[in-house]
Amino acid sequence: MSLRQQYVLVFVAFSILVSALGGGLAYQNASSALEQELDRKLVEVAGAAADVGFIANDLRTFQEGAEEDGFYLAEREKLLRLAGRLAAEAYIFREDLRAIVTTVSTDSIRIGDVLYEFRPHSSDISEAIQTGSAASERFEPPSGGFFKFGFVRLEHSFVAEPADNLVLAVRMSADFTAPLDEFRQKAIVGSALAAAVAALIAWLMATTVTRPLNRLGRVALRIQRGRMDEPVRQERGGELGRLSRAMERMRVGILHRDEQLRLMLAQVAHEIRNPLGGLELFASAAAESEDPAERSRFIGKVRDEINALNLIIDDFLAFAKPLQPTNELHDIRRPVGEAVELVEMEIRDAGGELHLETPSHPVMAKADPEHVKRVALNLVRNAAQAGKWVEVRVEPYRGEAVLFVRDDGPGIPPDMEDRIFEPFVTDKEQGAGLGLAIVKRVVEANGGRVELSSGSPISGVGAEFRVYFRGGEDFLPNGSEK
Repeated sequence: MSLRQQYVLVFVAFSILVSALGGGLAYQNASSALEQELDRKLVEVAGAAADVGFIANDLRTFQEGAEEDGFYLAEREKLLRLAGRLAAEAYIFREDLRAIVTTVSTDSIRIGDVLYEFRPHSSDISEAIQTGSAASERFEPPSGGFFKFGFVRLEHSFVAEPADNLVLAVRMSADFTAPLDEFRQKAIVGSALAAAVAALIAWLMATTVTRPLNRLGRVALRIQRGRMDEPVRQERGGELGRLSRAMERMRVGILHRDEQLRLMLAQVAHEIRNPLGGLELFASAAAESEDPAERSRFIGKVRDEINALNLIIDDFLAFAKPLQPTNELHDIRRPVGEAVELVEMEIRDAGGELHLETPSHPVMAKADPEHVKRVALNLVRNAAQAGKWVEVRVEPYRGEAVLFVRDDGPGIPPDMEDRIFEPFVTDKEQGAGLGLAIVKRVVEANGGRVELSSGSPISGVGAEFRVYFRGGEDFLPNGSEK
């Protein structure tokens, strides 16, 4: 019998035994988890409903007797459609619980009527007004069943705060305990029948599996205490051998991660120390200067150093922040053009040249527009730091949308070409070396790729970066529509 089969027998038998003791706790945890998940989805549903076009300033104009008004009927129809797709009932009311628009018949609830059923949920409504959203506790109405309310504050379009707030509430079914009750009953019966057999099997099998596991447990404890210089001994057997090899890879990975963390901390300290030194110098000079013009100049230098610090911090945050791209089909000429506009003046003021070349037809790509803009911005700034001449070009190619960024700088040293997209790798005196690492990370998160091509057709030197984004299915490679 293989080790895997032995583990199956031991853990299945043991799980039957302990389920009798842990069933109650499992029931509570599962019930709590389901309710929390329902709360999250309920708030998401209410938030989605609030985003479809309900404007608090428009709804606030409805007065008593306007139930037959065309605009009111349109808003109610919108709410009815939402309730039909997302929830059992939906209400829009004022902070004082007076109704504005509901899915309930206007014969039962009219504009200005007090919604007494929401009084028990006043604290949840207050929380939604303060934080933007909230979910109620589970409740059982006289008609039976269990329900929960989700509340979302409707936004207003004026700068000034309104005298009262409007709240959108949706009601959804919350009757999720029946399957758990059935599971608990079956677990108790099964545990009682299997307890004796499970105890015997666990005792017989323990001696054959615990020894190598204890050895690996001691290795894990040694790694946890930071003693990672000794390699993990490889165990015999298929499963245990794979586990020991995985633990060895884990040990090596932790060492590599610690090295990267040390490098990152050293780089952060190095990059921040220089602007801080400048801040101290210019602040002291400004404090000692009696000339207003000179003091103003020093204060401007302080601002420049603060901006440099912010850019360094932004780079580290952008590199560390998890990416959640919104892949949508769009024309990448727009975000690339916006990125060029942001740095064009800087390049011109520094005596450089920036050329943007885009086709007359759309260049469609499936990517996050903000991520495309960030990639273009990082590449153009990187090119501007390398040389005086920068060319940016966008074109479709074989079903993909391609962004080209060229410069006439000294190019990438041959010994750095294979590592140029790694973090903290740079040949510049300033910068954390994260720009190209961020570009690679963002592009790959959007399903694309980035390549380096040394040499410029204009000067024979410099560097060219090519970013490939997935093209749109509705456009041919040459950019014309199907």
